[in-house]
Order: sequence, then structure tokens, then C-alpha cells
Amino acid sequence: MYSLLVLGFISFAFALVLTPICRNVFLRLGIVDHPDAHRKLHTHPIPRIGGIPIILSYLAAFGIALLLPLKGGSIIRQGLPFASKLLPAVILVFAIGLLDDLLGLKPWQKFAGQFAAAGLSYWAGVHISFFGSRAAGWWCLPLTLVWLVGCANAFNLIDGVDGLAAGVGLFATATTLVAALAQNNAALAFATVPLVGCLFGFLRYNFNPATIFLGDSGSLLIGFLLGCYGVLWSQKSATLLGMTAPLMALAIPLLDTALAIARRFLRRQPIFQGDRGHIHHRLLERGLTPRRVALLLYGVCGIGAAFSLLLEVAHAQLGGLIVIVFCAVAWIGIQHLGYLEFGTAGRMLMEGAFRRLLDSQLTLASFQETLAAAATPRKCWEAIDRAAREYGFVYVFLRLAGQDFTEGADARPPEDGWTMRIPISDSDVVILGFDFQTKVQPTIVAPFAAAIRNTLAPKLEALRNSSPISVFEVDKPEVSRSAEAGAN
Repeated sequence: MYSLLVLGFISFAFALVLTPICRNVFLRLGIVDHPDAHRKLHTHPIPRIGGIPIILSYLAAFGIALLLPLKGGSIIRQGLPFASKLLPAVILVFAIGLLDDLLGLKPWQKFAGQFAAAGLSYWAGVHISFFGSRAAGWWCLPLTLVWLVGCANAFNLIDGVDGLAAGVGLFATATTLVAALAQNNAALAFATVPLVGCLFGFLRYNFNPATIFLGDSGSLLIGFLLGCYGVLWSQKSATLLGMTAPLMALAIPLLDTALAIARRFLRRQPIFQGDRGHIHHRLLERGLTPRRVALLLYGVCGIGAAFSLLLEVAHAQLGGLIVIVFCAVAWIGIQHLGYLEFGTAGRMLMEGAFRRLLDSQLTLASFQETLAAAATPRKCWEAIDRAAREYGFVYVFLRLAGQDFTEGADARPPEDGWTMRIPISDSDVVILGFDFQTKVQPTIVAPFAAAIRNTLAPKLEALRNSSPISVFEVDKPEVSRSAEAGAN
């Protein structure tokens, strides 16, 4: 225990001294993060190279511990072969983040570097496994890679409020340290305690109002290290719940990342495009100050830490119940954040709107195939009339290739309703009518009109050359109220 305290104090002291030095150097060099009044709300330029003092303090603590006559030094020496294999992966993640901070990298470049680092970690012995065995099936490699890259990016995404990512990382690292002590896992304890000291010292300058930011070099590094710690933590577990406890300890960043991906998917937005929909943004919009947001999420991290440690201690008797309660608490928290995307999607599922929309889209796809296969104007008319009736239109008129089609010679647009005109060419047109009593799904009107125009326009010449047939011929109906519906 004495060796752990010394190691933690050394890393804390180094971080406390190196952080302002690095900050001042990069301020003089003008390498800073400028505010943009949108997502970057700080009022003046601030360096975003927090990963540099953190990794220097972390490595320096181990170096000094090896030189001091401490009992823990022998444990560190025993772990040197493993650490030497893992070190290239850690340095690669840090380098990717630093390059992005200084030069800016494309998403694919960052992900390529992160997956390469995760692969190096797997080669070093960081394997997700169950029942305490390192032997695993084919799924072990991809699962480990996704876990490590996911953890790294989760901390990168949550780094949007002063002190948030560093504080969440501090809680998660401290939780892992306590779990390591409970397991008598000396190697994991010696790996985590310097990071606790580093983050504690760094928070002195990163908490609101911050004078230095973590940047990608710091957030990716912390997330990646915690991902590795989580895997090493789970390897001592003897149950299938092995990865659940580390996941609870990292609940806030991982949940925020999952919500961001789900939100952007539902809104059909690029997954890697930044927005102001993260958990901390939602709390800021509710009137909380950045300091209170950070403190509130620290408290939530404390709850997650309590759940994870409780699961570690009582997994045999109450493991399933603890997981269920944790999921229920997380769901209640998400509900209180008021995300419109999930509320709307949930209502669509519960009220059957999703199934109705899916059915309409399948009907539309079938209609397009039938209309594309129609070889004569009459076949086109039959396809359009049948689909229009299914969608709720009460009046259908088609003028195509010099022929007019309607339900009957006396058919007229509805008096109490609307008509929609779909031009196919200068002389060809489709007119659809619906009254106010008939329910027509608004989401299908424009796609249906686009399908008619885009399918008929390219085949007009072939339809004009088809054999003439007997049809109802009527005068073009008068349209008192019309809505133009063209589709490019």
C-alpha cells in the first residue's frame, strides 16, 4: 500500500508541475483552441494539449518508482515485459490525438490509427474473455478492438465541458483501482494508481474555468487506457458478467456515445458530425452552469462506480438484479434528458405508426416495380389506379401517350378536398384527388408522386409506340384547387 501511495503522489506532483509549463509553452507558440460561439463556448484561446503532461507524468512516475527502494518496484519490474508490449499502442493513440490537435486529421485516419493501436494491445495480451481464461473464440479479436476504440472515442466525445472528461476518467480509474485491490490484483493496481494521480493534478487546471484542455491527445489516451484496464479487470472474473462491471464504471461516456450514434442515425445525419445533443449539452440547455454540469455528472459517475463495485462483490448472488436496477436507473435518466428522437421513435413503435410507414414504403417499392414493367399505357393506368386507391386517393386521372384514363366518363375531382397534379411531360399528366374525410398518409404523397414521374418519364417514347387500345376518353377535368407536385 505504501508503494501505491508513493507512486500516486509522484504522478500527482509531476502533473501539478508539468501542466502549467506545457500550457504556457503552447500559449507562447500560439497553438491554442479558439472559441467559435457554437460548440466551443470558452471566451479566449486555450491550449488543448493536456495529453502531453498526463503521459509524461504517468511514465515519469513509473521511472522513479523503479529507481526507489520500494516493494512495489519489484512488481513493476515483473510487469515490464507486458508493459513494454503495451507501450507502443499507448504511444500510438497519444500520437494520433496529438496530430489531430495540432494538424487536424480526417475521421478515417484517426480510426485507422486507433484500430492499429487496439491491434497492438491485443497482441500484448489485452483480450476480452470470460471465465478467467485468455483462450477465446474468433469473436475475441473484433470485440476487443471495438471495445478499445469505443472507449477511446467515448471520452473524446464527452470532452465538451471544463473538467468533465478528466473528472469522469478520474472516477472510472479510481473505481478500477478499488476493484483491483479487492481482487488482490497488484499489477492492475500499480497500472491505475499513477493515472489517478495524473488526472487529479491535471484537474487543478482543467476544472471550470479551465486554463488548459485535454484535447484529443488527452481524451483518447485516457479512454484507451481505461479500456485496457477494463479488460484486465474482467480477466479476473469468473462469470459472464465480467465486462459488465467495467462497463458500469464507464457508463457516462459510453452511454453518451451510444445516444449520439442513435440520434444521428434516426435523424439521418453523419455519424461523425459534431452536434449539440450530447448529455452535457442537454444539461446546459436546461440552465445549468458548466461547473454544475460537471459536478452533476461526477455524481452520476459515483453512482455507476457504486453499482460496478457492488456487482464485483455480490455478482454470484445478486448479479442479475444489480444489472436490471442499473439499466432501469439509466433509462429513467435518459427519459429526463428529453431527447425528441427517442420519444418520437418510441411513440411510432407503440402506436403502430412505424409499421404503417413500413407497409407504405413496401407498397411503394412494389408499385415502382410494377409500373416499370408496364409495357402499355393501360398497364400503367392499372398500376397507378390500384396504388392510388390503396393510399386513400378518391380520384385518379391519367393522360399518357395521347390517351386519357379515369374511373369513368363522369368521374370528377372531389368537391371538398384537394387535387395534386403530377406533370410527366408537356402533354402527359397524372392528377390525383383526395377529400378531407379520407385519411391519406402525408409522408407517402411526395414519394408516390416522385415514383410516378421518375418511372414514367424515361419510358414515354416506348409507350407512344405501343399499340392503341380502347379506353375511356374524357375531357381534361377542371381543377379548382390544385397543388403542383413535381419530382426531379
